[in-house]
Amino acid sequence: MVRRSTAAFAVVVAVIAVVALLLQTGLWISLLPVGEYDETTVTVVDGDDEQLGAVEARVADSTTKRLVGLSRTDALGPDDGMLFVHGEAERHAYVMREMDFPLDIVFVAANGTITEIHHASVPSGDGDLREYPGHGKYVLEVQRGWTNRTDTAVGDRVRSPVME
Repeated sequence: MVRRSTAAFAVVVAVIAVVALLLQTGLWISLLPVGEYDETTVTVVDGDDEQLGAVEARVADSTTKRLVGLSRTDALGPDDGMLFVHGEAERHAYVMREMDFPLDIVFVAANGTITEIHHASVPSGDGDLREYPGHGKYVLEVQRGWTNRTDTAVGDRVRSPVME
């Protein structure tokens, strides 16, 4: 009886250790099913309504798609991206979990106004993920440097059929 209890305890401890490892490393993200992404054109305009740039973006409009994000993407084209759609405009924090390339992370209010831009680096691999916080209903992720190349800044506006 003692041997069975000890063996059962060892199995439980092993399962807990594996789950903790998966959670800590972010490997669990690779296990999530996401299905197909819808796509949309996202356009950024300045205060004079002049187009600064446009990207073809995959739409992450479910919890699973937002968690996975671009982590399963090997590379991002110069005018490609992902538009994250949240239920409400509120404070969010994004991390570069399992990412192989740097990004510009653009937070967008419900009315389309850009509220924050971060230039995010690839994590160093030490397991310490930096958070990139901002307020908005939408978050646009594009290749790092895209916002500089297009002169996109806080206060400019983002437009997409998904946002209407």
